[in-house]
Amino acid sequence: MRTGLGHLLLRVANVNPRSVTTHSDRVLYRSIGVFILLYFLYATIGGAAFIDASTGYRHPWYQWLVGPLVAVGVVAYDRAVVGRVAVNYERLDSTDPHLLLRPPTLGLYLGRIGLALLFAVVVTEPLMLARYRGEIDARLAETHNAQLDRLDAGGAVAGYQARLADLRGQAGADDAAVRSLTDRAAGKRQDARILYRQALADSRGSGVTHSPGCPRGGYCHDLVRRSRSLDAQAAALDRQAAQLQRDQRPERAARAAEQSRLASLLTTERAANAAVVRGDSGFGARTAAMWRLVTVDFWGVGVYYLGIALLMVALDCAAIGLKFASRGNAYERNEARAARLREHEAALIHEREVHDARTYGDATAKVIADGIEAASHDVQLARAATDRARAVLHTAVVVDPADLEPGFYRARMDA
Repeated sequence: MRTGLGHLLLRVANVNPRSVTTHSDRVLYRSIGVFILLYFLYATIGGAAFIDASTGYRHPWYQWLVGPLVAVGVVAYDRAVVGRVAVNYERLDSTDPHLLLRPPTLGLYLGRIGLALLFAVVVTEPLMLARYRGEIDARLAETHNAQLDRLDAGGAVAGYQARLADLRGQAGADDAAVRSLTDRAAGKRQDARILYRQALADSRGSGVTHSPGCPRGGYCHDLVRRSRSLDAQAAALDRQAAQLQRDQRPERAARAAEQSRLASLLTTERAANAAVVRGDSGFGARTAAMWRLVTVDFWGVGVYYLGIALLMVALDCAAIGLKFASRGNAYERNEARAARLREHEAALIHEREVHDARTYGDATAKVIADGIEAASHDVQLARAATDRARAVLHTAVVVDPADLEPGFYRARMDA
């Protein structure tokens, strides 16, 4: 019995090595075995990548348990399709080679193609996402920034910001009222200083009057009086500003408390929005980002993406494609002949057993019928013998009194 790598590959392809009699069939089915092993490796890695992407790339330890299970399921389907030979069991006594195989079942191959496309989405896509992870992260960063801007422009954050702006406006209005009073006071003090300097200049004889001194009722004295009046007005304005600040203090304190509360709520809401946006980085978001990159930069990303994806799909369908293309080869004809021979032998044996059973049944029925008939004849014979014996016994034992009476009386008389 042959052993070695070639024999192992034939076993992986699920074919009978004894029926592989030609070199071309050996090469074909060994190639199918190689493709099945490659697909097992590819499905294992792809299944692990899918679990990894589904968990947010946290690399869970069980990802390497799911991949082999998926690969075993698909490989079992491939081996069932490859090893299946559509034997025609009609007219088993004919040697026509056209009757060896039935027409191909297209549904079986179409179902495998659909399964390949499904696995291209489920298994191939995570591998592609891992391949273009850097570009996808950059695209997700842009998307997340746009999402945060939209969240800040509406919802609770917008309400908090509008209220904070209103409170700041109220605080600004209060500050403007106090500032107006202080500015007016500062302006009056400045005017008072100017007038006082003019008065000093006039008292030295270098002013408007060119007369030294500052007599009462004179121009210098009027400047001094006006300067002092402005200082008094400035002091009154300062007192008004201080009083206004004291009156505003409770309202300012309430506004400051509300602003602090709103700032805390705003920070919490923004943190929650950021967490939600960052959480939108799963398989679906990354797939959408990948397709956005494919459509935007087709010749830079899309060509390689589609090329690699189609290569993976081709690897997935390679075993079934070779099986479909090689239909009716020497291996399938050998398997069909052997299967038809076994079925023909089984049919002949079954037909002989049915004939023997019928013959045995007929013989048994005849024996039973003859036995019943013989038994019935024996009963009649016994009945006839019994009747004859009864008649003889009756004749021998029972005597007519008419025949016995004269002799009886004669004997008595002699006595």
